[in-house]
Amino acid sequence: MNQLSGVDRLANRFSIMRHAQSKANAGGIIVSRIENDRQGDYGLTEHGRQQALAAAQDCGLPGDTAIYSSDFARARQTAEIVRAYLGAPDVGLTAALRERCFGPWEGSATGNYAHVWAADETDPGHPDGNVESAAAVLDRATAFIAQLERRHRDRDILLVSHGDTLQILQTAFAGVDPSRHRSLPHLATAEIRRLRLRRGPTDNC
Repeated sequence: MNQLSGVDRLANRFSIMRHAQSKANAGGIIVSRIENDRQGDYGLTEHGRQQALAAAQDCGLPGDTAIYSSDFARARQTAEIVRAYLGAPDVGLTAALRERCFGPWEGSATGNYAHVWAADETDPGHPDGNVESAAAVLDRATAFIAQLERRHRDRDILLVSHGDTLQILQTAFAGVDPSRHRSLPHLATAEIRRLRLRRGPTDNC
């Protein structure tokens, strides 16, 4: 489940970034299936673009930062804004950082996230109506971290992803059960945060 379990030290420095404000955020709807985002209809708002640039200007990451992003439009566009500002290498797109799939809640109001989070607290592996479990998200996200550890050494790495995916990933670094992902500090849109392995709650970049 947690592919970082038993790891004491990482070879790289990891930061996470929640995508900037998207059209889905502004509309208050859940868009968690990549097939509903193929045309980029739920990419960034103009405010989101400004958020992403401001975050890039303030984060202090170096120009050789390796940036990896979910292939959803809102994350990809955020990552490209950061990459352009930093002058970093090309963004690597990966399904491993995609939004958590919310199954039957797709297209509904974001208030319905609360139903899933309540179920997470009971069982992080719950099969709730084809919703991707917190345990499954943790597995794919930490497996990607392990892959990057084999690929890079002594690099700053920025992972651009989505609210739930990053909340759950934080639990692996903090040594917290994924059922408690909502108890960790939430990321605002376009927020960049440094992750530190097993040192409790993360801090801002």
